[in-house]
Amino acid sequence: MPFISTKTNVTVSKEKETQLKKRLGQAISILPGKSENWLMLAIEGDVPMYFRGENSEPVAYIDVKVYGGASSDACGKMTRELTSIYEDILGIAPDHLYISYFGTGDWGWNGNNF
Repeated sequence: MPFISTKTNVTVSKEKETQLKKRLGQAISILPGKSENWLMLAIEGDVPMYFRGENSEPVAYIDVKVYGGASSDACGKMTRELTSIYEDILGIAPDHLYISYFGTGDWGWNGNNF
């Protein structure tokens, strides 16, 4: 039950959205037990964002939420892959990207909790 939310000041065309969907769908398997079959994505472009007091460079904040959590090692591998994906597709420099991870034991789906 992973969820990846992206907020960026970059305009995300349908083509780039599709590329992100594909690459994120592949990347989620870096986290043990996670797959694209349960992955939900939210991609918000053109968000007014400031980093270091400026809004002139492409930036993004990515939030990765997973049922049960993931190890620091797995999150580190995921960070490297996400950094590559967002640089390749949206042109966001690695030092203009924040990524957070949140694991939980309470996750609802289909009228029940896991």
